Amino acid sequence: MVEKDGCNSCLISIRVLRVSLVDELEGRIDSLLEILVSREVFTRDDREEVLCHLGPRARVRKVLDILECKGEEAAKIFLSISSHHQQEAQTHSKEVNTDQPQSLEYNKVKQKHKDILRRRSESMLFYNTRHGEKILFSEHYVNLLLVDGHQGLEVKRHEVLTFGQKRLSMQQKSAVHRKIAPAELFSNAKGNHPVKKVLVTGVAGIGKTILVQKMLFDFGGNKNHFAFDFIIHMTFRDLNLIDKPTNFRELVLRKNRHLAKTLDNILENDNKLLIILDGFDEFRHYRSCDVDVFVTEPDEEAEVVEVLGSLMQGELLPNASVMLTSRPAAINHIPVGCIDRFVLIAGFSLAEVQDFFLRYFQDSALADRMFAVVSANELMLTLCYIPAFCYIVCCILKESRDLCGESPKTMTDIYVQYLVALIHSHTQSRAETFLKEQRAGATRQLSDIVLKLGRLAFQKLMEHQTLFYSSDQDVAALEGCSLVSTFLDKTVVQEPGCTEEVYSFAHLTVQEFFAAVYCAATDHPLPDAVMHTAGPIERTNNGHLDLFNRFLSGILSERNANLLSRHLGLCYDKEKVDTHRQRIIRELTVLCDNGAHILNHLHCLFEQQDPSLALELQPKLLRVNVSDETLSQMDYNAIKYFLDLTKGNISELDLTGTGVRCEALRDIQPLLLRCKNLWLGENNLDMDTVQVIADVLQESDTITHLGIGWSNIGDDELLVLSRAIWIKKKLEELWMEGNRVSSRGLLSLSGLTPNPLKKVVAIWNDLNDTESQCTQESITVNFTDDDMWEAWGEWVFGRCEVSSNEKLVMVLHKVCNVSVHCLEAQWARTFYKKLSQLIKHRIEICTEDDICMKLKKFESILDL
Repeated sequence: MVEKDGCNSCLISIRVLRVSLVDELEGRIDSLLEILVSREVFTRDDREEVLCHLGPRARVRKVLDILECKGEEAAKIFLSISSHHQQEAQTHSKEVNTDQPQSLEYNKVKQKHKDILRRRSESMLFYNTRHGEKILFSEHYVNLLLVDGHQGLEVKRHEVLTFGQKRLSMQQKSAVHRKIAPAELFSNAKGNHPVKKVLVTGVAGIGKTILVQKMLFDFGGNKNHFAFDFIIHMTFRDLNLIDKPTNFRELVLRKNRHLAKTLDNILENDNKLLIILDGFDEFRHYRSCDVDVFVTEPDEEAEVVEVLGSLMQGELLPNASVMLTSRPAAINHIPVGCIDRFVLIAGFSLAEVQDFFLRYFQDSALADRMFAVVSANELMLTLCYIPAFCYIVCCILKESRDLCGESPKTMTDIYVQYLVALIHSHTQSRAETFLKEQRAGATRQLSDIVLKLGRLAFQKLMEHQTLFYSSDQDVAALEGCSLVSTFLDKTVVQEPGCTEEVYSFAHLTVQEFFAAVYCAATDHPLPDAVMHTAGPIERTNNGHLDLFNRFLSGILSERNANLLSRHLGLCYDKEKVDTHRQRIIRELTVLCDNGAHILNHLHCLFEQQDPSLALELQPKLLRVNVSDETLSQMDYNAIKYFLDLTKGNISELDLTGTGVRCEALRDIQPLLLRCKNLWLGENNLDMDTVQVIADVLQESDTITHLGIGWSNIGDDELLVLSRAIWIKKKLEELWMEGNRVSSRGLLSLSGLTPNPLKKVVAIWNDLNDTESQCTQESITVNFTDDDMWEAWGEWVFGRCEVSSNEKLVMVLHKVCNVSVHCLEAQWARTFYKKLSQLIKHRIEICTEDDICMKLKKFESILDL
């Protein structure tokens, strides 16, 4: 119920309650509007202005905007009317029997729909399943580990660099890494608000689509885990085929014609409806879903992106539950604030990898032998935590019973062996047909077929497409080729007046791999986005081509080029290989010098597996910035590979917001001993992790700056660190803003300041005003030292300058929530003026509408 705080004016209450008012009033805004007109709070013109807005939520927002202009008295009447109106609605709700039994027809259709979902999901959709190889889902599904991520889609839940804010409650800081069963995705352990919109994310191949299949399989089998009557499943691959206005009803009926007669009833009971949208990152329009033109009725026609955007934002079927799956690279394009729960798929544990081998080989002795082969290869074992890669590894071992050539060291190595193993297997089984095709003078030699598949993969990847019609020229070029079914899946879709065959690579990573093969083995020039000819200022790094770049680098390595040439007849231009190598060296040098984000370049270097490349690198400074990405074991492998090949001190290692844990830090501890500046903020540092940091401080003669801001440390953790600092007395600056440190914790540093600790930054900790005044001069607990904050501002601005547009937006989320009194300091005015000018420049050269829109938002916030 809407209540006014007696200490504030009604207008202020409306501003504070704005978000909750939109949620509370959307279902009764029309009747509320009529009451406002009858009470002469609104004029008829006001009513018309409100009704011009599509969707109940948009109308509520407009009403609140108009009230801002009408003053205090109008706001007071509005709150009174809203409160009374809500009480009446609740009373009426209790009088209505909401538990009326559904009609017999409804229940009959419900069971039929479950039967259909079970039939559709009963088989495992493996990449190269052949006729007669029906692999039952129930016999081969291996549990996936699901854990909670952060609770919203803001780039950082805790605004690390925001001025003038009290620190956020530490209860909101740390993700609760407890295992979640698929049936629990829409349940809220805290119970403080309903979970309606769930985002499930994870790296390529981690099992997002398998999770969806598991949910459909269980629901279809009447396992009463879900409180839904119906689940509607859509894939963004299919939705990409729609190129004309449509409506939600038609989207549902495209693959669910059996629901036609009952669909009205289903949509009326939308609180019992779950809509699963799989593969958001594959959607052609994924950058445009933050729509401001809403669809509010299931029969209302609009562009498909407007229908889906309205569904995500709760303007269409507001009571329905929605689950989205996506790779991490695309989630920043999901409208902020519409997600109630953010879930990460962490893949397989070691025991589950063994379980997968047993289910795959169906023979315990053989499974054990194959697992032993994989266990002897650290990379392969590491990759097997990703289900899709685990399958590919099993496939290689099944077809060859061994690893051809050198043992794989990179992800590209594994995919190359996968390609070679499958082609050899399928050509042997079709040897007679294949030889007949060759005798007939056809041009379908192995290399030609691979390059045709590669051309299809490359062209469609650049267009952000994953489904291709049989009428497509590149698909038609593959007609009659017996090998195509090994790598392409075919389905038949119903279009108005006809049916048409649609093809796709069985997994997006397979498409990315074939695209890289084509780009490497032909004279096709590298696209600008791949070549990175533009600097970080001009380009937007949205991650769309990250895996493609890694595969390309691995394929252009000497060992894989030789393997593909020997087995498939693919040839590579030496000049192209040399150009690529020189580009890696040049770009890594620049990124190390300026401290820009470097992770994918490190992966590209790792895929080359050529130590001489790292030896040619000669940056002036060795700055390694991998911040703001949750790092996997493969990421750490790439970081270690690079830093192990370099000599001397590491000027800066930035692990801010990477989800770093004790085990990972322990693994890279020898590298940490070489660091001069080490940034570990925005990670949940428990006592075990702090102990690793303390061990580094006790051993290192190099480290002078340490950042552990917003890392949930308290007095006990600081005491461990202070004891460690005493050993070497090398640390000069300690940044620990936004933690739980009290005066007791700061006391442990008293003997270390001002020598060796010249600066300790402890703003936004558990210190009251009296304690703040009693701290030593070298311990900063508020914004009083202009010189220090001016230097800080220059450091942040330098990061902004070398960031891509998308990374810049992430930083702006942190620094643009400005209160007026913060701008009283000269350094702050200078900093924000320079930042505003940088944003204006980026807007001028930005080519992506959604990023441009976000930059303009920050420009208006600063407006300096």
